[in-house]
Amino acid sequence: MKHICKAKTSPLLAFAILLAIVLIANPNSLCQTQSDSTDFDLSSINDGPYVLLQTGSTGIAFYVCEGFFEYRSFDLKDTIMFHGFCQDTGEVYTITPDDFNIDPDVYENISKIVTVSDIHGRYDLFEDILIKSKVINKNQHWIFGDGHLVIDGDIFDRGEYVTECLWLIYRLEQEAKKSGGAVHFILGNHELMVIQADNRYINEKYMKGIVEVTTITHEYLYGRNSILGRWLRSKHTVVKLNDILFTHGGIAPSMIENGTTIQKINNEVRQNIEYNKKSPEISDFAKYLFGSEGPFWYRGYFYEMEDRYPQTTSDDIDNILSYFDVKSIVVGHTGIDQIEGFYDNRVINQHKTLDSATTEALLWEDEKFYRITSVGEMQLIN
Repeated sequence: MKHICKAKTSPLLAFAILLAIVLIANPNSLCQTQSDSTDFDLSSINDGPYVLLQTGSTGIAFYVCEGFFEYRSFDLKDTIMFHGFCQDTGEVYTITPDDFNIDPDVYENISKIVTVSDIHGRYDLFEDILIKSKVINKNQHWIFGDGHLVIDGDIFDRGEYVTECLWLIYRLEQEAKKSGGAVHFILGNHELMVIQADNRYINEKYMKGIVEVTTITHEYLYGRNSILGRWLRSKHTVVKLNDILFTHGGIAPSMIENGTTIQKINNEVRQNIEYNKKSPEISDFAKYLFGSEGPFWYRGYFYEMEDRYPQTTSDDIDNILSYFDVKSIVVGHTGIDQIEGFYDNRVINQHKTLDSATTEALLWEDEKFYRITSVGEMQLIN
């Protein structure tokens, strides 16, 4: 059974009806409010879908579509499938229970790897660099065969097309598996911030759009009752592919002083991801992981942070690589002019600064790293 509504109402009523749909198994009608803000054109907003699941047998997919709240309800089955019904009417969304499985965090015998990071809601750049890297075709479908795509954190915040980026990654993950490849969405500090309700960098499109229309909190859209929220909680913080370690910020020398493993890092983050550093429930190790020397925020490969940590030395890098039995570490987070190798290519920084109107991708193939430029040129990183 499906329902759809497009109308005007008050924020309080919109929230009450939405809450009823989330908590009660028999939704009837739902409407929307236009924002009272005089400096923001809500009618220009198209955002979604967001998919929330009920503990019973129903769920909803909803949008803000040209400023109006629209939704459709569905019966929960093993597979959820629906057509987009806002500006993405050609898109088919398919959701299966397997989408929330926790995949391995160590892989071997991978033939080729493409990595991007710090997209921050810039869908046009994201799509373009994946096409230039021959990961997807012009119809946004996977053509990378058994290759692996790494999203090295920070899809969220700043830009206006976060939702579109997330659903593209979601679908490519499904398509890659069918081709023998894989997509690894590594959590960055901005994924962490959104889940922990730190809204400092969220684009006003979301705070004055979906949040103001529904009067629900932004983090609830990525909570445990949402499809995207469950999916994000299945993701890793550190992944090892062949002899390369991937993480968003970096592995600080202090990380290995007391002994840890990739699996322990990932499990600890997953178990504590909703707690910020001040939460009484958080574990001591998670507090470290979420701190300045943790893999989400660390910048010590490139400069010192006064009163926090010194810049990493070459010997520190040797110790970290030896500890994890890898030859190099790939990170994002710290913006630079172009993708570069540091410490004799033992550290690769692939975060082209946000100040640029272009982005780049990192390709690993035949034991070599290449920079894929915004015009599709492949340059060896020496």
